[in-house]
Amino acid sequence: MDSYYGEDNAEDLDKEWEDFTKLLEKKKRNSSQGFYPCPPPEDVEDYVQTLMYGRYSKQLGELAKLEGLKAAERKRLKEEKARKSELRGYQGKVAKCISFLWKHTFAKLGEDWVFLALLGFIMALLSFLMDRGIAICNNARLWLFRDLTMHPAAQYAAWISLPVCLILFSTGFVQLVAPQSIGSGIPEMKTILRGVTLKEYLTFRTLVAKAIGLTATLGSGMPLGKEGPFVHIASITATLLSKLVTGFQGIYENENRTSEMLAAACAVGVASCFAAPVGGVLFSIEVTTTYFAVRNYWRGFFAAVCGATTFRLLAVWFQRADTVSAVFKTNFYMDFPFDPQELFVFALMGAVCGLGGAFYVWMHRQYVLFMRNSKIINNFLKRSRFLYPAIVSLLVSTATFPLGTGQFMAGDLTTHGQVASLFSNFTWTNHNVSVDQDEVIGHWRTPWTGVYVSLTCYVLFTFFFSIICSTVPVPSGSFIPVFKIGAALGRIVGELMHYWFPTGMRYGGKIAEIVPGGYATVGAAAFSGAVTHTISVSVIVFEMTGQITHIIPIMIAVLISNAIASLLFPSIYDSIILIKKLPYLPDLLPSSSGMYNVYVENFMVRDVKYIFYGMSYQQLKVVLKENRQRKSFPLVDNPENMVLLGSIQRMPLIQIIEKHIGKERRLQVAAIRQREAKEKAIEETQKLTEERNRRRPSRFQVVPAPDLLQRQTSESQLDQPTYNPVFGTQPKKSILKKTNSFTLKGFTPFVSTSPGSTPYTTVTGAESRIRNAFEAIFRKSTQLQDVANDTNGDVQTVPPSPAASKKVQLPIERVCDMSPEEQIKWEEEQMQLPVDFGSCQVDPAPFQLVERTSLLKVHSLFSLVGVNHAYVTAIGKLVGVVGLNELRKAIEDANSGNNPSSQEESAGNVSSEKISNGGIRDSLENVRSVGIKDSLENIRIGGIKDSLENLRENIKDSRV
Repeated sequence: MDSYYGEDNAEDLDKEWEDFTKLLEKKKRNSSQGFYPCPPPEDVEDYVQTLMYGRYSKQLGELAKLEGLKAAERKRLKEEKARKSELRGYQGKVAKCISFLWKHTFAKLGEDWVFLALLGFIMALLSFLMDRGIAICNNARLWLFRDLTMHPAAQYAAWISLPVCLILFSTGFVQLVAPQSIGSGIPEMKTILRGVTLKEYLTFRTLVAKAIGLTATLGSGMPLGKEGPFVHIASITATLLSKLVTGFQGIYENENRTSEMLAAACAVGVASCFAAPVGGVLFSIEVTTTYFAVRNYWRGFFAAVCGATTFRLLAVWFQRADTVSAVFKTNFYMDFPFDPQELFVFALMGAVCGLGGAFYVWMHRQYVLFMRNSKIINNFLKRSRFLYPAIVSLLVSTATFPLGTGQFMAGDLTTHGQVASLFSNFTWTNHNVSVDQDEVIGHWRTPWTGVYVSLTCYVLFTFFFSIICSTVPVPSGSFIPVFKIGAALGRIVGELMHYWFPTGMRYGGKIAEIVPGGYATVGAAAFSGAVTHTISVSVIVFEMTGQITHIIPIMIAVLISNAIASLLFPSIYDSIILIKKLPYLPDLLPSSSGMYNVYVENFMVRDVKYIFYGMSYQQLKVVLKENRQRKSFPLVDNPENMVLLGSIQRMPLIQIIEKHIGKERRLQVAAIRQREAKEKAIEETQKLTEERNRRRPSRFQVVPAPDLLQRQTSESQLDQPTYNPVFGTQPKKSILKKTNSFTLKGFTPFVSTSPGSTPYTTVTGAESRIRNAFEAIFRKSTQLQDVANDTNGDVQTVPPSPAASKKVQLPIERVCDMSPEEQIKWEEEQMQLPVDFGSCQVDPAPFQLVERTSLLKVHSLFSLVGVNHAYVTAIGKLVGVVGLNELRKAIEDANSGNNPSSQEESAGNVSSEKISNGGIRDSLENVRSVGIKDSLENIRIGGIKDSLENLRENIKDSRV
């Protein structure tokens, strides 16, 4: 044996092991097609390349393991996505890409001004495109009417068909996409800026429905406007831009920033509609806010200037305008525009417009309530949602038909043409006019009537039909119709003044001619200001006309009309808020005396949802899921003391939960566990090595060699369970004498079939060089696939030794994630830990009130500060919370005369009187004798009055 393994036969051994290595490689190649003993099937239509044959080229174990890992990873990603979506909103891939680009480009330059400039550009582009669409619809209608001059019936059919189709399309499209886009939008924005969240009013679906529906509505020729809807569109655009960029996520965490950006968006909406930046800013402030922070002025002006400039430049580039000019360009006399004596007439016009504006709002409210309360009309209209819009559009189209009644109200002119002709600076009753002037007058004059009849019919038609059309379920505004009504009224007064004073009014030796167009601008500003209760419409008129010659008459008329209308009725926007019952904070009436006797404790909510120190992550998650609409939560020390320590916004709370059980922290824990397991395995290996070294080595070692066993192929032996030894285990030490020997473990290249062979192989007497060679060969063989064929030709594989896998070291340590079961168990354990609020930004001084704060003071604080909720404390203890809904209900009760504190106050007075009559001592003795528990039970069951009666009887009995 020793001579056989000596150095003389080393070359034979090397050759033999080289042949054995080739055999291993051959077996490995054959095992790759273990599922195909025969040649692979033919590739018909690339089936092998495209479908399942590529998978079967791998081993079944590797395939199952790979598919299992993929399934586990998909399940883990799905669970993480569901966990994030249940606490915060979903953000798509497009939004993430745009947010990333914004963060690394414009956000580095300064977010506010880039955001506002982008908002102005987008709104100007939208306004221009919508105007072009409206003009195309109107021109198509006129083209059809003028092309069918030989057939009046066909002209009528063409005149009414397009408006009806557009209105029906707008109605259906809005109902399907976003019903929230119906109406003006300014009342809703006024409510949102007050701190109330209206569902689905600032979404992309609403934007699409509002833009397309408004274009179709105005393209039909209905007497409606675009200013209110455009304010809503600008607010939606600002909201969507804020959601797209990561740098503006703080807008939704800070409510003040939300109001600032939405206020700027309202200004952009008006500015992009009329190219009036200054008037747009002032109008948005007056319409949408009660108190305005001056620090936000620059945002509104900057965005409005960008929008107005872009809007007029687009007209120069695409509409062949000469230069940047006003929307309704006028040419009034600059030297002597009006006589001072005319100021009295302008003031009188303001008074008339104030009365007319209040009457317009009253008629609008009465018509809407009539339509709601009439059962006959409701039953008739419930048959189809398209029935009422079709009837209204048919009536309007018939009334404006140029060959019929439309010739008495300039029915063949668009809205822009009507306003431009009303602002013209020449007299319509003058006979010496040019060709262009005669063409303008021809639209307002018929062979049977003059301009006065046409203007009167125009005023009446626009007045009543604008109210009727505003109830159609389509996007629409109210500013342009009332603006046209005022302009027509002013034109009538101007024409009458010219008729009465044909040569003008003499003052100081000078004669100034009457300019009817100036009266039209004054009437437009006065009537629209009376309906909307705003002064800024005067500035809008200056910018729309490009003239400031009539600044004093316009301001006088607007102030007078606004004062009269405010005394009679609320504005059109406040009236719509009352009709729709939007959760807006109303004003306290000066005549209501109950506002001084109502306190916070009478209408506050005592069931407060709060968070506290020591609560678990699971409890915090439940609170967040059950209160999705709340943006902040009060923080107290513990549920027993309830001492208010501050408030935390919703987003930081969601972030600490995600950070606590997120993927990053889970991988860190998995890496720590993996490192600990590795260290433990190393320690065990070292212990085994030390134990082996302490023992005395034996000369002979006997180990099992299962590969040398003779494999039987009988059916009985195939059915019996086989013994699978575990390779890589240490054999038992032999008691024989010490020798320089080693043992072959885990593999042998010899397959013995002789009946006398044994499952043991002993190798002794080898030199160190040969031993190292054998160890290197066997170490390499454990990494390859051990293949042995039994008598049936079945392929059997032996798994690699665990000891060998421990010796493999990668250049970079790879962290294996937890299994789904381990992840669920770990998350459950982590969710039971107490929350660390130290990583959150806590507001240490939230807005607080005390229980005895009066209703008047609460209303003033909410309106001035702009908060939507306040915490109520008693000596630092959180006892309740007051929101806009509770405050609004309390104000309505106080205005209607219902005092919620009157009953409690009267009961308190009776209680104090009876206690004073009976004596404090007797009362205490009675309470002591009866027991505090019984007294409280009586109070709970019988009420305060019954308990007081019992108290008085007990006092009398004690005296007897």
